[in-house]
Amino acid sequence: MTSNTVFAVLAFAIPLSFISAIAPAADAPAPPPPLEAFAELPFMDGPRLSPDGTKVAARISVGGTQRFAIIPLGDVSKAHTITTGDNDLNGWAWVNEDWLVARLGGMSAVQGDKWYLRRAVGIKADATKVVQLGNDAAQNADDILWIAHDGSPHVRIAMQTSIFSDDSGFWPLVRDFDVSTGRSKVVQPSIGNVMNWQVDGTGTVRLGLSYQDGSRAYRVLYRDAAGQSFRTIDKARGSAASLGATPALFLAEPGKAVAWSDDDGFDALYSYDLATLKTGAKLFGAPGNDLDELISDDLGTRLLGVRYTDTRSRTHWFDPAMAKIQSDIDKAVGAREGRIVSWNRDFTVLIVRIGNASNAGQYYVYTVDDGTMRILARVSNSLGSKSYAPVKTIQYKARDGLEISAVLTLPQGKPAKNLPLILMPHGGPAARDDESWDWWAQFLASRGYAVLQPNYRGSTGYGTAFQAKGKGQWGLAMQDDLTDAVRWAATSGLAAPDRVCIVGGSYGGYAALRAAQRDKGVYRCAVSFAGVSDMPAMLRYDGSFLNGGRSKDYLRAQAPDLKGVSPINFAGDVSIPLLLVHGKADTVVPVAQSRDMAQKLKAGNKPVRYVEQPKGDHHFSRQEDRVQFLKELEAFLQANNPA
Repeated sequence: MTSNTVFAVLAFAIPLSFISAIAPAADAPAPPPPLEAFAELPFMDGPRLSPDGTKVAARISVGGTQRFAIIPLGDVSKAHTITTGDNDLNGWAWVNEDWLVARLGGMSAVQGDKWYLRRAVGIKADATKVVQLGNDAAQNADDILWIAHDGSPHVRIAMQTSIFSDDSGFWPLVRDFDVSTGRSKVVQPSIGNVMNWQVDGTGTVRLGLSYQDGSRAYRVLYRDAAGQSFRTIDKARGSAASLGATPALFLAEPGKAVAWSDDDGFDALYSYDLATLKTGAKLFGAPGNDLDELISDDLGTRLLGVRYTDTRSRTHWFDPAMAKIQSDIDKAVGAREGRIVSWNRDFTVLIVRIGNASNAGQYYVYTVDDGTMRILARVSNSLGSKSYAPVKTIQYKARDGLEISAVLTLPQGKPAKNLPLILMPHGGPAARDDESWDWWAQFLASRGYAVLQPNYRGSTGYGTAFQAKGKGQWGLAMQDDLTDAVRWAATSGLAAPDRVCIVGGSYGGYAALRAAQRDKGVYRCAVSFAGVSDMPAMLRYDGSFLNGGRSKDYLRAQAPDLKGVSPINFAGDVSIPLLLVHGKADTVVPVAQSRDMAQKLKAGNKPVRYVEQPKGDHHFSRQEDRVQFLKELEAFLQANNPA
């Protein structure tokens, strides 16, 4: 890791009540921004306030390169940035005013094979020192369980010390580290088959999750206090097994916790009695939607709120002071979303992201005492604070009557009638789209296309039953949901039925490939980024990793015949132009999935363009890869489905 002090940021104070007055107007559309503006990496991502609220740690992008920045709010010219070389920066947190802890990961060669290995490091707040925590990197050597809040530089990390399952170090132990020196001691020895540990607010290891891949056997181990032996409180066995509710947060009140449960068909938050080990009253649920995330205080003992998504991400605060602040922000920002993303120890300084699906957003520092906002940074310096294409959620019915939500982005200033359409299914497929900033969708809309993103069956967030409807339906009913979305767009008059293309990444790329060989007459062209083409090959690849048996079970359950839903076996049926883009450094979907598909298509003289990005990964971490992809996409669509 290297350090320097180059940084630039905006900073001036304005009253919260004035924010609504400077909301970006939806003016008559100007010429669209250049392609490079949409491809720009976020200038700032994941800002975290120091305990005293005087500094911010965040990932930033400078000249297309991502760096870790530590920014004094009193004088941003004294900010420091740290580069991590070929390592990914996977997370960070403040330990005290002088130290942070960060999680790094990267590919490493071990005995002739390449492994993605992780480790944790301590970083001094003035960027003068980086301390390696532990001697060994492993697949799971960076699980930060607890951070001391007495001002001492201590953290507790669950970590493997070996990547080989026949070594005792394969099962994580928990160590207490002084991040300023790297010295540590074991506070919880490893236990065979326990890969995940959970602590309470004091740092005491209270719960462990055991899993044996050979027998698909799960156990939950629990104890009430340090020094006690662990006891099994729940167990399950089998490929479709599931455990009951377990503590998600140990509260300060003795014997009390909170837990997730989907007893009513949707993930909701319940009270949990540690004496009876049973859930109690429901604390909060979002009707028709699952909850996404629990928010606790920095001590890890108080429930502050929960996040959930209906048409967009929302926060329900249990803490009255935070609820009042959120209400004031919501009133000030109007149609935009004000999301509180970080706070200092005493909740007097907050970082708020303000934006929406049409606006890339800005980060503000909100001072509670005087009610003022300071602009910290724009997410996109090129796109600024302007609003772009409008976005809304629509509903349509699949052919079997299932109600499906989809996100619709429309070209700015054009009537929503007879438009060229891009059908864009999300990846996952255990994921969902919502009304949030999407650089693919906004770029396509800026070029004149309507973009429709269906949350097809199997998507998350809509309850247990809706997600279960996707089981066994890869390339089948899940694919029908996409063609039914096109039918809705055409019959409603929104889209020209003969001007539709499908574009997707990961599972969405698979859906694009499947559409090209299965759904004749629906699409004019198809674009796959990092898409799966060969399901049996993907099963073998996923099965080679940790808990590969469970991964194989999952993939086998996605279709009754994996070969029968693999586009590579039907390359001869493709009759529309295809664009395939894949990163050589992709560790999620190996590049061979697109290479082999492209070879099959070329051998059959099918219209295909294949682009391989030599340093590209699965997540577009490099700005140059994003630019290249949008250039290829724009040229391909202009040739095959011009707007």
